[in-house]
Amino acid sequence: MATREELEQLSSEELHDRAVGHARRHANVKFIWRLMRAVPAAEAAVGDLDEAHDDVQSVFGHFDDIRRSGKGEVADLLRPMYIDYIVEHNA
Repeated sequence: MATREELEQLSSEELHDRAVGHARRHANVKFIWRLMRAVPAAEAAVGDLDEAHDDVQSVFGHFDDIRRSGKGEVADLLRPMYIDYIVEHNA
């Protein structure tokens, strides 16, 4: 099991892949739902207002967001969520 300090050393993309991969393998719909709700706010925070608006309008946009939520500034804003999930689930 990785410590919080060890996880902080990973890239945002690595954290995303680890958290989302674990959630998929264990069918953790609760985490996936939390992530789907968090992504539009993270996109808006980095200035991607069009994408945030479109995501609110479309469930399919949310699924695509999960795939893309491991990239760039959005992933950086979601780091705490990924780390908390990994630590909580010993992923």
